[in-house]
Amino acid sequence: MKYWILLTLSSFLLTFFSCISNVEAVPEIAGFSDGTMNDEEPAVPVLLYGIPVDSFNMVSGNIRPNSFLSTILLQHGVPMKEIDMAIRSSSDVFDPRKIKSGNSYILFLDRDTIGRARYMVYEHDQSTSYIFSFRDSLNITPYYREISSEIRFASGTIETSLWDAMVSGGMHPTLAVQLSEIYAWTVDFFGLQKGDHFKVIYEELFIDEKSLGTGKIYGARFTWAGNTIYAIPFLQDGNESYYDLEGNSLRKAFLKAPLQFSRISSRFSSNRLHPILRIRRPHYGVDYAAPVGTPVVSIGDGRVISATNEGASGRMVRIQHNSVYSTAYLHLSRFATGIAAGRFVKQGEVIGYVGSSGLSTGPHLDFRFYKNGSPVDPLRVEAPPVEPVSEENLERFGKAKMVVISLLETI
Repeated sequence: MKYWILLTLSSFLLTFFSCISNVEAVPEIAGFSDGTMNDEEPAVPVLLYGIPVDSFNMVSGNIRPNSFLSTILLQHGVPMKEIDMAIRSSSDVFDPRKIKSGNSYILFLDRDTIGRARYMVYEHDQSTSYIFSFRDSLNITPYYREISSEIRFASGTIETSLWDAMVSGGMHPTLAVQLSEIYAWTVDFFGLQKGDHFKVIYEELFIDEKSLGTGKIYGARFTWAGNTIYAIPFLQDGNESYYDLEGNSLRKAFLKAPLQFSRISSRFSSNRLHPILRIRRPHYGVDYAAPVGTPVVSIGDGRVISATNEGASGRMVRIQHNSVYSTAYLHLSRFATGIAAGRFVKQGEVIGYVGSSGLSTGPHLDFRFYKNGSPVDPLRVEAPPVEPVSEENLERFGKAKMVVISLLETI
């Protein structure tokens, strides 16, 4: 039976899903051997990031807040001219403005009294590092660590929460996040009950046997409140989404904007000069200029969390669309009739009217969009597809569906 499962899964993945691309080969650093030896060489050199560590003294550290790579390199004998030349020659490889405080670095220093840095390795994330070379050439080279993957089958029953079910079942916690996003429109993850259960086929990613978390979800089944909902991944018109057994998308779209507006007067920013306070602070929304009284609508189905006057934000409506997405509508002149906490609203339903309440220079709507509680730029949110599987793709979808169902039944 296990052989049949693996054979079927392999055929399924090859036929219906794309595989992870091969990781680029680690580039060879100019001036060094690749480690191959002939009979006359006494030993194989120890390499770290392709650099022979026996030839250097090594110093490691972490990027401090508001620090620069140039500051670290200058302290270890690298002239600013060489730093600038390395950055300029590799501007298409790495932008030093994107360094992250707290990330690790390693310096490879000459073994003399000066201890000049010849290489610096900046670890950008778990899979990618950048090698700054100040030896025979001045450049920056990416170094990719190999990512491997394993296909896994898992199932669980809810006792307290989906997260706890994942952890107690030995699954990576990121799997809970991905499942909650796939089922965001069809399962109320705030209303899970003891006994609800799930099955899932997924990919887990590794570097040096250390898990990076969940990759692709190849299929899932979730039973909630007595209803069983399948998630079948399917590629249509160049976009992959998840569909139920009838070929309907598991997701719904948002409206592009919550009102008819004349112009965007201010955009999403982490450092905007406030027009009244004259100080710089984050502005996690988009301001739509519109006349007082312009109707404001909910961009999607959801439940009103609050409809109150909130100081500087003025009259504001907050709507929870599902366990992942929520929105807020600020500076309203008044609320629409019947809009209050606990009220369910439909997409396009009027919830209030444009005004200038709170701390505001003029009539506009400050619209905010949240994903898992964190603000995101509303103008960059891609509305999920809602089109069902097209008629010409139904036969191909049917084959994919049957394979997923068969595999989930074996878990």
